[in-house]
Amino acid sequence: MGGGAAVPGMPQGATATGVVAKASQPAVVFLHGIGGGARIWAPQQRSFAQAGFRPIAIDLPGYGTRPPVDVLDFEMLAHDTEAAIARAGLDHPIIVGHSMGGMIAQTMLRRRPQSYRSVVLACTSPAFGSSSGEFQKKFLADRLGPLDSGRSMPELAAEIVGALIGPACDPSARAFAVECMAAVPTSTYRAAVCCLVAFDERANLGGIKAPVLCLAGEHDRNAPAATMERMAAKIPRSQYVCLSGVGHLASLESPDRFNRAILDFLREALPRMSAESESRHA
Repeated sequence: MGGGAAVPGMPQGATATGVVAKASQPAVVFLHGIGGGARIWAPQQRSFAQAGFRPIAIDLPGYGTRPPVDVLDFEMLAHDTEAAIARAGLDHPIIVGHSMGGMIAQTMLRRRPQSYRSVVLACTSPAFGSSSGEFQKKFLADRLGPLDSGRSMPELAAEIVGALIGPACDPSARAFAVECMAAVPTSTYRAAVCCLVAFDERANLGGIKAPVLCLAGEHDRNAPAATMERMAAKIPRSQYVCLSGVGHLASLESPDRFNRAILDFLREALPRMSAESESRHA
């Protein structure tokens, strides 16, 4: 599962597979999670281009071709993504966000509620941790403790990925996930971990205007399916789908089913949006 390089901060159309879609096709912007980068969306690029979309994966700050960072927050990440979308001249793109990328997508929906055709929130949640803060403390200790003791991301990558995937993950998908995780700069990983624990967009769920697909993995322990189902119930125009047999890295563990779920949702949501728009302007 090789991937192509991404220009810093600028969306790249199907770089992972060499497929180049037409600029007139609906753009799908893919936002990766804490252990990713633009290339982690390689399994989605060709499928979405072949389905008539313009797939665009971006490296978030500190990832891929971009220099490492020491600090991240969700307003910064949302602004960075909005700026990349503007530079690319994308009009009302579709957003697909995985894990941390799904949290960025939720932040963007609050900041610019009318700016997106539809949104897919994959293996993510509307808030991080518990009200007591104990979960957050343990999360920080578990993630940062090994780094504090001198271990490197390449040394930790297999262990981290092993805790994320489901019981039947294909070895090649696992190896690719480990490769992507190992490539994350230590400072960026630290910044992302600290960023995650402050996330909370629960108050905005009922105000989301765009059609939303909440896509869960049956064995996801980071964003449990039950949590995602409750989130979907609070979003006015949402659908909920749970993929059986997969964990947190559903886009890699079962790319065909992951892609199919999103494409089926878009085929239903986009014509409905067009009809509603025409009705409003009639």
